[in-house]
Amino acid sequence: AMEIKVLGVCGSPIKGGNTEVFLSEALKTAEALGSVTTDLISLAGKQIADCRHCNWCLTKQEEGRFCAIKDDMLDMYPMVLQADVLLTATPAYTGRLSGYTATFLDRFRCLVLGKHYKGVLGHKVGGAFAVAWFRNAGLETTLLSIISSFLMWGMVVVSPGEGGCQFGAAAVSTEGGSGKFDPKDRLGVLKDELGMKSARVLARRCIQITRTLKAGREVLKEGT
Repeated sequence: AMEIKVLGVCGSPIKGGNTEVFLSEALKTAEALGSVTTDLISLAGKQIADCRHCNWCLTKQEEGRFCAIKDDMLDMYPMVLQADVLLTATPAYTGRLSGYTATFLDRFRCLVLGKHYKGVLGHKVGGAFAVAWFRNAGLETTLLSIISSFLMWGMVVVSPGEGGCQFGAAAVSTEGGSGKFDPKDRLGVLKDELGMKSARVLARRCIQITRTLKAGREVLKEGT
């Protein structure tokens, strides 16, 4: 069967927190469909410098040499390259993606415009995941801040459709989105049934659409 590789990236500073658990649920769902392998990268504790727009990648980039900046991104670029599906998860920070997630995505410049790797994201499928502390804390705008990157890079953006939130997978980490802190429950996101469902629905749709695209490309190759 056709193998699909899914890369999940968690842009929360908290390891094993609500955002990571939310993304993990999607990866588990994807794996359960069969012929799917998944990887999860947590950006917590990673050294990722800002893209400084030095344009090294536009003129000097070669195979295996992605970027002039030597940091943890160098280990992640090959994983992004190999992935058919990129699932990006972030906590909602002032109604948008976290700084950690933004810095990670900003460093994709060398995959979008780089001399050797230009346009490699064009065949990839993308899905966005966001977790907010309470209701109306900017889930939609947070998801849009991720998928706008995907759209600008020519990726195929997938949403859950009617599965909870139309822009991506969205959940709240306090019960009913009330914002009330329960010190006994670090993973309140698991109680958000609609939110957890949106993660599973988005994962399934990403795999379905990736299979369709891959099968289509095979047929087109045979037809030429």
